[in-house]
Amino acid sequence: MEGIRSSSVLSCYYSSKTHFKLRRQPLEHCFLSLPPPPPPPPRHPASRPKVRISLPSMALQVQDQQSFHKSKEMLPKIDKSGRFCSPRAARELALLIVYASCLQGSDPIRLFEKRINAAREPGYEFDKASLLQYNHMSFGGPPVTTHSVEEADELLRSDEQDSAIEAEVLSAPPKLVYSKLLLSFTRKLLVATVDKWDNHVLAIDKVVPSNWKNEPAGRILELSILHLAMSEITVLGTRHPIVINEAVDLAKRFCDGAAPRIINGCLRTFVKDLAGTSTAQTSNSKLEVPLQV
Repeated sequence: MEGIRSSSVLSCYYSSKTHFKLRRQPLEHCFLSLPPPPPPPPRHPASRPKVRISLPSMALQVQDQQSFHKSKEMLPKIDKSGRFCSPRAARELALLIVYASCLQGSDPIRLFEKRINAAREPGYEFDKASLLQYNHMSFGGPPVTTHSVEEADELLRSDEQDSAIEAEVLSAPPKLVYSKLLLSFTRKLLVATVDKWDNHVLAIDKVVPSNWKNEPAGRILELSILHLAMSEITVLGTRHPIVINEAVDLAKRFCDGAAPRIINGCLRTFVKDLAGTSTAQTSNSKLEVPLQV
């Protein structure tokens, strides 16, 4: 994508027939009043506990088994300064920035810099202990059967507590949450995503199902994950099995039940097409005969 001049911004527009894109748009045609920065994308309602009572056994079906039965091995890695140092956290932050920029019609890089340099509110204090309780691997899972109302209430309270921790961490000033190395990686990922946005719009149009293209406004998160993953593969050169696995985990965490499987298939097709293109270019270069002077 071309450099963004002061007279234009990146804005998100939607079409009923095509994938949503970011395009350059004069300031006078932008929204007169942008909404305030949105909160972090909520976990899909499907990952919230839902209670169903079976009269014969009074068993309660409660979703989100993984969020309740956590293991210490899934907790994020914290560096010596008490900040996230796992690449998973950086990819999650990049997704939140791209998501917010699409909703606001703003440049992801400028939005990232603005959030990094934003002044703290007077009296604001961040409890770093919440970082130890935050779980990047908390996914909505299959229903859980309980045998008492008390046990179901405990599951619901646990999920509400996890949601509060998640909201506190994801809305905190990034410098208090992420290490300098992760913030640098996040910015590189955002720059790569913006530079390759238009190219990857065409690539995404070829691999996503038709209902995603017909309803792009409802698939901002899924399409943002695809853009980030494709950019990390093509620009940053991260091995595609790692990128695909991370993208699928992000989809499990923030999107609906079908998204992880679809994103996995889309990215595998994208990588296969990349390999085919690279092979064709290599074959053509071998057929070329150098000119003798």
